[in-house]
Amino acid sequence: MTSDPQSYSEADWKKVLSSEQYDVLRGCGTEPPFQNAYWNCKEEGTYLCAGCGTALFSSEDKFDSGTGWPSYTKPAADNAIAASDDDSLAMRRTEARCKNCGGHLGHIFSDGPGPTGERYCINSAALKLKKKA
Repeated sequence: MTSDPQSYSEADWKKVLSSEQYDVLRGCGTEPPFQNAYWNCKEEGTYLCAGCGTALFSSEDKFDSGTGWPSYTKPAADNAIAASDDDSLAMRRTEARCKNCGGHLGHIFSDGPGPTGERYCINSAALKLKKKA
């Protein structure tokens, strides 16, 4: 297996991800609300992609959206997230993917607080918290 996640096969991904991480990141799954690792996490740090380790979100931009999933007002960097239309489930949404490895993270909604007005609703299984030292 190479060290470049962009060249991983599905068999490679199954070796490096847990079954829940694989379902979310590679299969576009969704974990249950209020039953995931980071929805209520108050730890300070940086949330990394569980697939490739790219810095995706800062705890400083995390807020309680009441949805049961971790929510953020913006990504850690402008080039961290790729957004695309998602017409599944008979509705139009904006899907959020890790720009580095292409892993499905969750969705972006326009009902978040200021200053961006956006809510990045992200599956905990797609993330790893790197706690602030």
